Amino acid sequence: MSHHKPLLFKALAIFVVCLDSGCGQRSASSGTPSAEPGVSATAPKAMPSDDELCQRIDRAVNFGRANRHLDGDQNAAWQVVHGLLAFGKDFEIYRQGKLIPALDYLLDGGELNGWKLRKGDHGVQSILEAGSKTGMGHPDQWLGYLSQSGLSLDKPLVVAGQTYHIEDMLTQAEWDIYPGMEATWTLMAFATYLPLDAEWTARDGSVWTIDRIVDMESDQEIDTSPCGGTHRLYALALAVNRHLAEGGELTGAWQKADRQIQAAVAKAKANQQPDGSFSSQFFLRPAFSDDIDKRLGASGHTFEFLTLALNQQQVVEPWMTRGLLALLDMLERTEQVELECGGLYHAMHGLELYRLRRFGPPDAAPTSSETPTAATAPGVSPSAAGNSAAAAQ
Repeated sequence: MSHHKPLLFKALAIFVVCLDSGCGQRSASSGTPSAEPGVSATAPKAMPSDDELCQRIDRAVNFGRANRHLDGDQNAAWQVVHGLLAFGKDFEIYRQGKLIPALDYLLDGGELNGWKLRKGDHGVQSILEAGSKTGMGHPDQWLGYLSQSGLSLDKPLVVAGQTYHIEDMLTQAEWDIYPGMEATWTLMAFATYLPLDAEWTARDGSVWTIDRIVDMESDQEIDTSPCGGTHRLYALALAVNRHLAEGGELTGAWQKADRQIQAAVAKAKANQQPDGSFSSQFFLRPAFSDDIDKRLGASGHTFEFLTLALNQQQVVEPWMTRGLLALLDMLERTEQVELECGGLYHAMHGLELYRLRRFGPPDAAPTSSETPTAATAPGVSPSAAGNSAAAAQ
């Protein structure tokens, strides 16, 4: 077990996905249209001014935060945790007819379908329900997304009436890791909370390090990974960004991870659709879907990964602006429609990160995109992945 002080290396700060009832306004219908009226795969996109672009981002994010509330009596933990990824402590849900802060409710021991935690042999264990869209569908998924919401390790966590801390989830995850496991969300949390040179002994008796996890995750097939591989790529980009920000070099496992990231960036750009949206087949091939949930899901997940993975100059390039405009168009056209939560809240998360990287925080005047702002999101190095030797190939 590693001996580490609570350390928070935030990647962004904010997360929901959908069950049957969708992620819309409480009064919205449960139906999902196949496409918005008047949308064409070849619709041209005019480039707005920086001020207009920044205002559209803020409006889309603010609308989602203020109007798209889940209901804890109907929606499940898998959906709500994704909402926390998008909005962190500001995310609110209905519970018994009242609007309450979702994060405080869960951390204080509130009950929610699928939110299953228990005392572990080395901390607090989240119960895995593989493939679930009610409970935790992937190992350490709760911990991974909580780490991206800006939550500190010393934050209290009530489980079965007993008070623990987020760090207790981390120490249990250190103990439970094993070779060959799906460690995508584990890597998100470890690359956020642990020193990069941390070493610990797991249940299997072997010594683990973050670069060992990076190496293991880099060996996995991207195209068959969940959500087209965007989550796995996000975790790798997060780890590589921090490695570079702390003066590390792209050798060994880090070079392997960077090659995966750069290959995905190139494919995302090559597969981008004429309307600016990203391929509904992610990095596999160019594709456009008439299903708005599928199109928003693919574009939202891909945009989120790209915004984390690109360097500061790449973030403001025209192809990324076109991807942003397509995402904003989809969100604006579906404001009165329930949407699948995964695509919706990963898109929101990507918008907030993009806003911070290109224009700075919402309480600051936007800087011109002609000279990229130095205000980068925590966990994002301006010289990150996109500036590597692989990016030039």
